[in-house]
Amino acid sequence: MDNSSQIELVLSSELDEEGGVTHHFHRLHSSRYNPRSLRNICFMTTAVVFLFGFGFLVGYLAHPKTDRVTPSGTISSDDDDDGDKRATVQKELVLDWSNLTALLKASLTTSSIENTLSQFSNESHEAGSPGDEELGKKLVAKFRDYNMNPWTDEHFIKVPERPPTGSNRVTFRGAEFKESGYLAYSETGAVNGSVLYGYYGREEDFKTLKGLNINLKGRIVLLRAGIISFAEKVANAASVDVSAVLIYPDPADYTFDEGTDLFGHVHLGCGDPYTPAFPSFNNTQFPPAKSSGLPAIPAQTIRASTAAAIMKGMGGRDPPRGWGDGGLRGVTYKLGNESDLVTVEVNNVLTEKKIHNVFGVIRGFEDPDHYVVIGAQRDAWGPGYAKSTVGTSLLLELARAISEVVSKGGFKPRRSIVFVSWSAGEYGAVGATEWLESYRSSLSMRAFSYINLDGVVTGTTFKASASPLMYDLIQSTLKEVSSPTDSSRSLYSQAAESNWEAAVIEPMKFSDAAYPFLAFSGIPSVSLRFSADKQYPYFGTVSDTRANLDSKTSRNLPALIKTAGEVAGQMALRLVHDHLLRLNVEKYTTVIRSTVALINRDVTGLKSAGRIPNTFSTEWLMSALGSYSRAANQLTTSIRNSDLTNSEQCRIINDRIMGVERDFLSFYACPRESPFRHIVLGSGSHTLEGLRSHIAAIKAGSSSTDTDLLRNQLALASWTIHSCANALAGNVWDVGIEI
Repeated sequence: MDNSSQIELVLSSELDEEGGVTHHFHRLHSSRYNPRSLRNICFMTTAVVFLFGFGFLVGYLAHPKTDRVTPSGTISSDDDDDGDKRATVQKELVLDWSNLTALLKASLTTSSIENTLSQFSNESHEAGSPGDEELGKKLVAKFRDYNMNPWTDEHFIKVPERPPTGSNRVTFRGAEFKESGYLAYSETGAVNGSVLYGYYGREEDFKTLKGLNINLKGRIVLLRAGIISFAEKVANAASVDVSAVLIYPDPADYTFDEGTDLFGHVHLGCGDPYTPAFPSFNNTQFPPAKSSGLPAIPAQTIRASTAAAIMKGMGGRDPPRGWGDGGLRGVTYKLGNESDLVTVEVNNVLTEKKIHNVFGVIRGFEDPDHYVVIGAQRDAWGPGYAKSTVGTSLLLELARAISEVVSKGGFKPRRSIVFVSWSAGEYGAVGATEWLESYRSSLSMRAFSYINLDGVVTGTTFKASASPLMYDLIQSTLKEVSSPTDSSRSLYSQAAESNWEAAVIEPMKFSDAAYPFLAFSGIPSVSLRFSADKQYPYFGTVSDTRANLDSKTSRNLPALIKTAGEVAGQMALRLVHDHLLRLNVEKYTTVIRSTVALINRDVTGLKSAGRIPNTFSTEWLMSALGSYSRAANQLTTSIRNSDLTNSEQCRIINDRIMGVERDFLSFYACPRESPFRHIVLGSGSHTLEGLRSHIAAIKAGSSSTDTDLLRNQLALASWTIHSCANALAGNVWDVGIEI
């Protein structure tokens, strides 16, 4: 018999006798010593230790300790005993949403914001300049301090600059005015013509002038700055065959000195207009192409004092009601006579510049290849305090705060957050657009939101312009963020709760830095800002300083920046925290329905008036709307019935949500000719608004009835919506005939 058998027999015998090991052990010790007993004790002790270890090993293998990663990223464990009891191990506190937002708010402080503002305030940081590069290097160092592995994106772009010698000039009645301000991308050359006052240069303003039977062809129009962008003013003017445009800041809209220069650009597009739809990388061969948004006429900004000198000498009829309410001193506003001749000379020089975008990333732990982007413009014409310093500083503060929430607070974001500082924003979001063009294919599949911080504080009233997909996220965030002036109230309570969208949401303008992300790349985007009822008057001037910004924010700037940071930060955290992206696809149903209703009404009116055939129908467009509505409702139902702990199922649903904005980009429009291809929020004949404008022009008699063109527009818009509905519905085998 081997030793193991002997041990088993001994243990069995001893356990059967007198009730077990413990009793037997005490009995042995009470007996007198003998060697055989000692040997038995050794055998028994060895056997007990062996069996105990063997049993522990079996138990461990049968019931292994389970490590679980909690939502905070901490590890908790449960140990099983013999199966009848479960040993409870103390778990680390889970970082829930309230903990997460509390950590963010605690990390964003006004003192830290003030410190960052002082570091990134620069009197001269035009795109591609040494000042711009210096700020870029500071950003790289900061991102590195936050363990964000920064990198840069380099582009070589063509931008017009002021004449290296001489200046741009305006001549009126023998007086010459040398202008230091300028408009990038203006056509160069000298033009003569009679001056005509055109108010703000909106489409309706030129229609008003036409209605007065005023000849517009060949005129040089004098326009007030504001309401719409410089590029839109020049494009509207060019469409009515004027020969040149002069733009001035009227004292009724701008409170600065009458000798202040204005700077801007007139490209009706975004990015480098000399590489339309192409990224501007070094040594890349590009076709000799220009953006369709470049103007064919000269355009120049002039000082208010120059405008006053010209308008004092203008004759002609009185302007329409409201047009003469300007603030030029000693001026009686007139429209101008054919004899009021002006010469405009633009001598800008096209140069090549190297720019850098600076990136930092906090990587996600489940879907690191999906990310929200937070960006801000770094360059400016002058100090650019409100335009770029505040946004850049807030970008850094958010990067620092969220990095601390991850490294110190234990938060494990499911998806990634990319922080970006753009250059050449003053030329029309050039740095951002070149990046979008460079990585268009990958970004459309991976970047699910963009949060813009440009001009984030210019007043005290909270506003936002955004994709409809993000409205619900904005609303829920405002309910959680306190007012900067009254901590007992939320930002949401300050808005009209009966109709918060009317109080907070504004249309995203063409000049908005988030617009290319939304309308060009199909990425759900939002611009957040504290603003005033009137436009901030110092953009595009050297007067955009801290002192002037303080005067517009009741000297409460750090608190306003902190609150804006909480809104942007919580939106970003919500997008990377939840299992499902907080983007509501049903919102587009309401937006599209309102436009379709207007189109259907106007078509019905034209048919009744006999302007278009009775066979013309909007039924297919209405059917497309119904398809999208059903697909969106089905996705909402699918979400309610889904297991949100199943990461693969969540990823599939998120991919469907992410595709909505992208699928609204018309695949019938050429990105080079019509870069803003979004049929709901873009611009051009391919959009729903373009279709509506064509119908309105027929109705007003300003456009001849082209039924074939109208049918074509209707068909392409309808099928784009149908295609979006099909993609939203899921896999091809899930798309039923009702969709």
